[in-house]
Amino acid sequence: MQKLIKRVLKLFGLMLLSGGLLVVFCAWQVYDYAQHEKPLPQKADAVVVLGAAAWGNNPSPVLRERINYGIKLYQQHTVQKMIFTGGTPKFGYPTEAEVAQRYAMQKFHVPQRDIILDTESNSTYENLTNTRTLMHNHHLDSVIIVSDPDHLARAAAMARALGITANVSATPSSLYYGQRKARLKFMLQETLSLTYFYLENGLMASAKILLSATVMCDNSIQAA
Repeated sequence: MQKLIKRVLKLFGLMLLSGGLLVVFCAWQVYDYAQHEKPLPQKADAVVVLGAAAWGNNPSPVLRERINYGIKLYQQHTVQKMIFTGGTPKFGYPTEAEVAQRYAMQKFHVPQRDIILDTESNSTYENLTNTRTLMHNHHLDSVIIVSDPDHLARAAAMARALGITANVSATPSSLYYGQRKARLKFMLQETLSLTYFYLENGLMASAKILLSATVMCDNSIQAA
């Protein structure tokens, strides 16, 4: 009985260690994607602007920066289409995607024919799930996903899981720059969200430490 208890405690300890290592791995990914800009292709079919809060008919500062950067890529002819994502948390209010479209058309004169909308999503995963459907419907093969620097690691992981051919690119400026406490809170939030995503979806390939821990656990149980 004591041997069994020791093995259970050992297994529990290994699980805690594995979980802790995964959190560290995700924190490193969040930091790495935020600090080191990944090279972009010369051309992609569309830019995906991930949703953020809209204030009535106007984009919030976070959403505005994402739209501005997406439009920059469009104006540089890096992409041919713009996909704006995001629904609305309150019935009767314009969706984030509609606010982004209005802003792009009125301020930058982006033609409506080059804008594709996802007005149903309310999370990053839903943004990208609906983007995959829109890509299929509009015969688009590749996209550049635009968001805040600390959000890119999770967006990239989700795009890979969904089989989307995508590069990610950070907005040149962010609401969180210059606000240390807010930035640290956002990075922690993204680290935990990315950890949860990996665990929920079983995406352990990027965290080989968990595979090693599992093998060790199996060996302990078989030895019993």
